[in-house]
Amino acid sequence: QVQLVESGGGSVQAGGSLRLSCLSSVYIERNNCIGWFRPAPGKEREGVASFVTGGSSIYYVDSVEGRFTISRDTDKNTVYLQMNGLKPEDTGTYYCAADLSRRVCSGGWDRESTYNVWGQGTQVTVSS
Repeated sequence: QVQLVESGGGSVQAGGSLRLSCLSSVYIERNNCIGWFRPAPGKEREGVASFVTGGSSIYYVDSVEGRFTISRDTDKNTVYLQMNGLKPEDTGTYYCAADLSRRVCSGGWDRESTYNVWGQGTQVTVSS
């Protein structure tokens, strides 16, 4: 059973930065999909950023484009979400998720149904 554990959340003022980490209990092979989600109005969670392991495809929701960066350290089995220029609307619980079916995010990188493994979440609070 693969487990994902997030860390790095906290409280910052607007304009500040945080780096979230997602540690996987196993090495995730290529052609899988790993992403970050957070709550959003009108839906349970929205996709924030995602990428295909071993590939070049990286995805961001428009509201974080240019401010957030998703990356991976394969030696540490860890995925990061670097968040700069944080805004109060970025506040929420951030979840790491993975699809281990080697479908290269073809189910839709920003759809919860694409992912079959979820972490417990880490809280991010941005004050104005």
